[in-house]
Amino acid sequence: MNAVTQAIAPPMGLLAELTHRCPLSCVYCSNPLEMERAAAELDTEGWKRVLTEAADLGVLQVHFSGGEPMARRDLEELVRHAREVDLYSNLITSGVTMTEARLAKLVEAGLDHIQLSFQDVEAESAERIGGMKGAQARKLACARMIREADVALTINFVVHRQNVQHVGAMIALAHELGARRVEIAHTQYYGWGLLNRDALLPSRAQLDESTRVVEALRPGYEGRMAIDYITPDYYASEPKPCMGGWGRRFINISPAGRALPCHAAETIKTLSFPSVKDFSLAEIWYGAEAFNRFRGTDWMPEPCRGCAFKEQDWGGCRCQALALMGDAAATDPVCSRSPFHDKVLEALPVGEGVGPEFVYRKNPR
Repeated sequence: MNAVTQAIAPPMGLLAELTHRCPLSCVYCSNPLEMERAAAELDTEGWKRVLTEAADLGVLQVHFSGGEPMARRDLEELVRHAREVDLYSNLITSGVTMTEARLAKLVEAGLDHIQLSFQDVEAESAERIGGMKGAQARKLACARMIREADVALTINFVVHRQNVQHVGAMIALAHELGARRVEIAHTQYYGWGLLNRDALLPSRAQLDESTRVVEALRPGYEGRMAIDYITPDYYASEPKPCMGGWGRRFINISPAGRALPCHAAETIKTLSFPSVKDFSLAEIWYGAEAFNRFRGTDWMPEPCRGCAFKEQDWGGCRCQALALMGDAAATDPVCSRSPFHDKVLEALPVGEGVGPEFVYRKNPR
C-alpha cells in the first residue's frame, strides 16, 4: 500500500455488490464468469463498516447491487445503516422476489430509490433472455408495488440485437409503470455479455434506428420522465471515460470484499486488488497500487499520451483494452486513433440475424 495522496478527490459513489447469487441467468450479465459463492460473501458487520468508511471518505451514494441484492437477508439492515451514516441509497434489483412486506421493510429502513431491470417488453422474449419463466409478471407486479409505495423508480432496459426493435415500447412501458427515469442501455461487452457478443451486438442499422426512436420520443416525455440512452462502445469513434475514469469517481466492492475501480476490473489478472478486510476504504482509495495504476495520464501510451482528449476520456476502458488486445495498458481499441481499431471493426456484425445460441449466466454454487 502506497502513501496516501490527499490530492486525489474522494469517490462520489460506492457500488456494493452484495452477492453474485441471482434467480435470473441474463446472457449479458456483467458479473464475472467465475462468481463468488455465498460462503465467501462479506458479512453484515463487514458491509456496515464499509458503509461507514465510505461516508467518512466523502461518498454520497451507495448502490446495492449483485447478482440480486435481495438474496441477502440483511439487506434492510444495510439500508438502515446507510441512512444512519447519511448515504443516499439505491437498490438495483430484478424485482422477481419482491413482496409488499419486504418493500415496506426497505422503505421503513430508509431506502431512497429503486432501479428495476427488465429484459424486454414481451414476456416470452424477456424470459428467454433472462432465463426465468414467469419473471415478467413478477417484475410488473414489483413496479406497481413501488409506485404504490411512492418510492423513486428508475426502470432499466438492457438492449441488444434481439430486443432493440422494442425501444419505443420500452419507453412507453416505463412511463406507464410510473418511472421517473428510464435507462435504455445497450449491452456493454464484459463478463457474460462479452461471451455472448456475437448473439447480442446490434448492426449499425439497428443502432441508428434505436437512436432515432429515442431522440424522437424524448421531447414528448420532457418534464414527466427522463430518458437516459447509452450506446455500445463498439460503434463509437472515441472511447468513453469508463466509470468517469479509473479510480476517479467510483469504488466497487465485490461480494467477497475486494475493492475495485470498476465492476470488471478483476479480469486484469496482473493487478492485485486489496480487500476491505485488510485495509480501510481510505487506505485503498488513496494508496492501493491497483487504484493508482491507471489513474491520471502518466501511464498512457501513445497516441493517448499526446491526445488533446486524454483528460476527457482518461484513456477509455482498461478492461476493454484487455478483452480485445490482451493488454490492459493498451490504447482502448474503440478509439479511431488506436492503431488497433481494426479489432473493433472486425467484431461488428455483417447482418441482423439472431446469431449463435445464448450461453446463460450460471449462479455460484
